[in-house]
Amino acid sequence: MTMAPLQLYCLPYAGASATAYLRWRRLLPAHVGLVPLEPPGRGARLDQPLLRDFEALAADMADVLCRQLERRAGPYVLFGHSMGGLLAWRLCHLLRERGHALPQRLVVSGCAAPTRRDPGRLAALRGDAALSADLRKHGGTPEAVFADAELLRLTLDVLDADYRVCESFRCGAVPPLALPVHVFAGLDDPIAPADLHAWAIETRAGHTLDWFAGGHFFLHDSQAEVVGRLIACLDAAPAAGTGASLPSPAASASPLPA
Repeated sequence: MTMAPLQLYCLPYAGASATAYLRWRRLLPAHVGLVPLEPPGRGARLDQPLLRDFEALAADMADVLCRQLERRAGPYVLFGHSMGGLLAWRLCHLLRERGHALPQRLVVSGCAAPTRRDPGRLAALRGDAALSADLRKHGGTPEAVFADAELLRLTLDVLDADYRVCESFRCGAVPPLALPVHVFAGLDDPIAPADLHAWAIETRAGHTLDWFAGGHFFLHDSQAEVVGRLIACLDAAPAAGTGASLPSPAASASPLPA
């Protein structure tokens, strides 16, 4: 029996285009269609002004996703790394408010839970020197970007806008989501384990937490393992019951000691 197509909508991390996920297509099974969700000011939306407010960007991305859902009926999953994870979570709530079908699952990667955000950390990251230093500290940016003045200018402008987006985020009181939440994390990422475990309160349908080798951009360092675990999440049966952690398949990642 042929499996129904499943759409995987991916939101980018700060400073990036959603096209960064296109390299995953060769690793995904045929029944999964990867669809990048592009924020304004980059990629196919380069001619549109950058947004610097979280709720404005979330509303824009909700509009983009709703148009996609109208064209592509059927089950889907949301994935986002870092800023993209926070946006993906917010999209779930906006979709619920708009009366749209929710994703089967939410997969957040390299992202502290909404209630554990520290927007003040980004306030000091202003100006080209500070932004460039932060890019180098976290890794994940090709050296060719730093060597090309025009490309670096574009990258820093997008990064600054995205940092202002994250800085403007405020976590209001929202009910937990009725869908499983899967959390991916890097063993060397400075995000505290407690800030990752706090995703548990954002769902009443179960959650998992998996660790991968690498820092904040472990999704590049451990690409095959990350995509392998993602496929396991996509193919998992819907969670039964509420509030319990879903069992984590024995693959790709090793949990940190408690």
